[in-house]
Amino acid sequence: ASSVVFIWDVLSCNCVFAAYKHTLHQMRPVFYPPRQKAKLKGALVINADRFVPQSRPRLFIIAVDRSWAIPEELIQRTQDSPWHTNALIRAYANLPEAVQRRWIWWKLPVPDKRVRPLNTLIEKEPTGVDWHSEAETERILSLMNDVHLNKVRNAQRTGNLHIGTIYRRTRRENDRSMQRAEVRFDGISGCLRTPAGGSSRQIVLVVNKDKIRSRLLSPREAARLMGVDDSYMLPENYNESYHLMGDAVVVPVISWLEKHLIRTLVLRQKEMDGQSNGTVEIPDYSL
Repeated sequence: ASSVVFIWDVLSCNCVFAAYKHTLHQMRPVFYPPRQKAKLKGALVINADRFVPQSRPRLFIIAVDRSWAIPEELIQRTQDSPWHTNALIRAYANLPEAVQRRWIWWKLPVPDKRVRPLNTLIEKEPTGVDWHSEAETERILSLMNDVHLNKVRNAQRTGNLHIGTIYRRTRRENDRSMQRAEVRFDGISGCLRTPAGGSSRQIVLVVNKDKIRSRLLSPREAARLMGVDDSYMLPENYNESYHLMGDAVVVPVISWLEKHLIRTLVLRQKEMDGQSNGTVEIPDYSL
């Protein structure tokens, strides 16, 4: 039986850039695997920050059997779409001609719902993590370069409460590899990762006038950043919880794809097969 082939999370958090840089090495086997029946394929780059306060670009590939009737409302006649990034368009240009002939630029609406700011997801009394000592917070601040340290100082000068997130990264400076702490106060967190090492764990920085506190992002906060409801039971172990969320896909993103693309595809095909009664049994992933 013909079916929708739904492949997600093909590349990493940096998929927007990797899609262009590693086209032949990474994307070609995905779009043109050997001994696979010809399918109509298309890709979307969706950043979770349109749904949750987390920057998490992901490459989604949706492929269907060539026998399927694709509804016109699902086809984007131009490449002008927020889901079709310049990097993806460049990657498409480097794909084999046979793949390009079977390519679909999927049309997906853009959500108009305002994303909750990061501070509404942060726990006042976090579970599973402790606040850092003053010495540890000072050590984190000492890892910042002038640009990021000025962000902290500017937040202090406002006299208001500011909540930011920090990742530690290795940067090349003066021909040396330096560990740096990089902070953002734009109401969006960095991309959650699996806890492979200390630098992969995101830090919460709370600035309130002269008082600065820091701690790791809590498991529940990580789940909220993935669009997971608070009723979902997380593993008790911190690393297990963080790994579960860091390795996942954002729930509202999948819900949006299912509602506005996958469901329509399945319904139309059932109508063509004479099996549809106007409904389709697909799990509801919406929150």
